Amino acid sequence: MESNTELNESRLANAWAELHNHAVNGNPLHADAYRLAFADPEFMLRRETRGIRFQLEMLKPDLGQTAQGIQNTVVVYGSARFLAPEDAAQQLADAEASGDADRTARARLAVRNARYYDLARRFARVVADHSQQLPPSDRIYICTGGGPGIMEAANRGAHEAGALNVGLNIALPHEQSGNRYISPSLSFKFHYFALRKMHFMMRAKALVAFPGGFGTLDELFEVLTLVQTGKAKPVPIVLFGTEFWKSVVNFEALVEQGTISAADLNLFRYTDDPEEAWSFIKAFYKL
Repeated sequence: MESNTELNESRLANAWAELHNHAVNGNPLHADAYRLAFADPEFMLRRETRGIRFQLEMLKPDLGQTAQGIQNTVVVYGSARFLAPEDAAQQLADAEASGDADRTARARLAVRNARYYDLARRFARVVADHSQQLPPSDRIYICTGGGPGIMEAANRGAHEAGALNVGLNIALPHEQSGNRYISPSLSFKFHYFALRKMHFMMRAKALVAFPGGFGTLDELFEVLTLVQTGKAKPVPIVLFGTEFWKSVVNFEALVEQGTISAADLNLFRYTDDPEEAWSFIKAFYKL
């Protein structure tokens, strides 16, 4: 006789997978009143059950991280488009060989930006090396959005140090999956950006924002707003890449226009060095 655990982990999981594949292949799911409510994708994906999905998306990553002792994280944000230096170099070689001027110009930009990938990788390695020397309850783990680019670089740095690291991936219309350096048992997938953002903040002891686009800016300003308004405890917020951030966001102009106070400029710190970024975080907590 199968135990309840075996029933949950095999029969229900297989039923879900079968129904999902059926739908993905273009076959609509038909209503089935007799199907168990929590094993009924058609029912669970209704507009009226959205609140339940919110709860599940909050609960699953929380339980998963708690079970593995993940209580403190350093969250690393940044562009998903930046390549590893070796990949950028190969892209440039291929572009130059093609003779395509536009392609070559984009490849040269990729080579320039690849330094941030290397710096994010180094920063994560510094954090992981320090954390590995601490008791498990005091360790600080790298957490990213789980995608490519800067996120991959940070997960990679922690992975290379032999440390557990977290990836909070998001389901998007185009193909995307968690990068290969995330600890498999800590690679989570979200549908709702809002729930993912909450998970970033729930365990964050510091946030490091590398150069990025709309997503990075969105996440950075979300954190700055939460801390500025007192909705979240103050944490070190590091803007990595001084030239980039000062050219993209003129915070001083916001002070001049009276939309933020001069004291709000103390909510974050600029840096261009992985060790300096970690030193700022250590000083904040007097580690």
